[in-house]
Amino acid sequence: MREAPVRTPTRADPCRSCKLGCSYVFQGVSKEAQRDLRAVMRPMDLQAGETVFHEGMPAFGLYIVCDGKIKIAKHTRAGHSQILKLLGPGEILGEKTLFDKETYTCYARTLERSKLMFIPKEDFLEFVRRHPDVALRLVEKLAREVKVFGDKLVEITSRSAKERVARVLLELARAFGREVPEGLDIGVELPRAELAEMAGVSTETAIRVLSDLREREILELEGQRIVIRKREHLHSLAHRFRTFLRENLA
Repeated sequence: MREAPVRTPTRADPCRSCKLGCSYVFQGVSKEAQRDLRAVMRPMDLQAGETVFHEGMPAFGLYIVCDGKIKIAKHTRAGHSQILKLLGPGEILGEKTLFDKETYTCYARTLERSKLMFIPKEDFLEFVRRHPDVALRLVEKLAREVKVFGDKLVEITSRSAKERVARVLLELARAFGREVPEGLDIGVELPRAELAEMAGVSTETAIRVLSDLREREILELEGQRIVIRKREHLHSLAHRFRTFLRENLA
C-alpha cells in the first residue's frame, strides 16, 4: 500500500465549497477561529487503499475527513489486523497522539477515494491554545470514546458471534446506510474478512452468520454489498451497546 503524501499548503479557501460541514469539534466556533483553522489546513486527495499514517509512526498532525471513508485498524501479533472503527466525512483522526508525544498505536487507510485536510501538529496545538473551546470539545469526544470502547470490550467477551455481526451491520447502516427499494443498504462494501475483523470473529464464522441471515431473508447479499431487508429482526439479535462507528453521532 502507498503512504499518503502530505501536500503543500494552498492559499485558496479549502472549505468554501464544502456542503457537508466540518467535524463536531469545530462546529459553532467564532469566525476568527474559522479563519485561523482554514489558514493552517493542507488539502490531501487520496486514492482507495492509500495509507494516511502507519502504526508506530510519529504523529505529525491532525486529519479531517472531508469526503470518502477511512478505516482505523491495528495489527495483531498473529499478523492479522483488527478494525477499530470507520470514519466518514466530518470526522477527525490522529487527535489522540497529538498530546501524549507518542507514536500511532494503529494505522489509517482509505477504503475509497478520499479527500482530507491535514493540520500540522504545532499549528493545531497553537490553534487550540488560542481557542480553548475546541479543547473542551476534544475532551468530550475522547471521554465518549472511552465509554464506547469499554462497551466493546464487554461485548467481545460476553456476546455471541451472531449478535456481534448483527450489531456491526446495524452500526454500519446507521453511520453510512441509505434506503433502497430492497431495504436498507449498509453503505459500505467490505470484504468478509474485514467485516469479521470489525465483529471480532473469524472470517469463516462471519460468512456462516451472513449465510444464515440471508436464508432467513433478513439480509440480501450481492458480492460485498449487503442490504438489510428485515431491520426489526436484526435489531432483535443485537443487545444495545454504545459501540458507535461514527465519532460524531449523539
